[in-house]
Amino acid sequence: MIVIAHLSDPHLDGTSTPRDRLRRITAYLREFSTPVDVVLVSGDLADHGLPAEYDELAAELPTGVPVFVLPGNHDVSSPLRVGLADYLDSPGDGHPIHQLREAAGARFVLVDSTVPGEDHGLLSEDSLAWLDAVLREPFDGPVFVAMHHPPLVMHHPVMDQWLLRSQEALEAVLVDKTVTAILTGHVHNPVVTTFAGHPVLGAPGIRSTVTLPFEPAPASGTIVDTDAAPGLALHIHYPGEPLQTFYRFP
Repeated sequence: MIVIAHLSDPHLDGTSTPRDRLRRITAYLREFSTPVDVVLVSGDLADHGLPAEYDELAAELPTGVPVFVLPGNHDVSSPLRVGLADYLDSPGDGHPIHQLREAAGARFVLVDSTVPGEDHGLLSEDSLAWLDAVLREPFDGPVFVAMHHPPLVMHHPVMDQWLLRSQEALEAVLVDKTVTAILTGHVHNPVVTTFAGHPVLGAPGIRSTVTLPFEPAPASGTIVDTDAAPGLALHIHYPGEPLQTFYRFP
């Protein structure tokens, strides 16, 4: 059995509110009778991409288990690489931050879907070629592809401005590959869908929840509900069985 704690979008900014919301999640994980095998944080680690925000996150991340992080549209590559160097395995000193990681008998292909200075996602030809080559490598175990921007259209008038724009090209890469699941963040919602024949599993937002167009508007009057409980996904892989995902809002 492999248990993955999938966190996303803490948006740490040096203030107490996002820090306390992240601590609700990490405190919950510390209470497990058996530690999870992997912690994955799928982007928007910092709110402004400042060095101090990455130092803050490094001080809050769980210890004693492998922790993998990848960038989101609020992150900035260079200070992220410096502040979270202990959590990265990616050549270079700038953008993109692609990683190939292994833990607990699973492979994690961490794809940087960000565009510097923009909020939408995009995978360049070089990024798609890298992903294609990695997924063609034989591996005896579950393979997870993780990226910040999910490959879906939400039909949301605000969020769809910032979707992943290279979905057809990504589908061409993924359609004939063995992928256990695609793990994402960005939309601040637990999401379950499919893409290119593979499960897509999005983690809830730690910092906030984005309401759907037909839901009641939050008290803020915006699409962002900062009072909704922070959450995480627990992906559980049993050999020979379909992946199971449970969502928790401690």
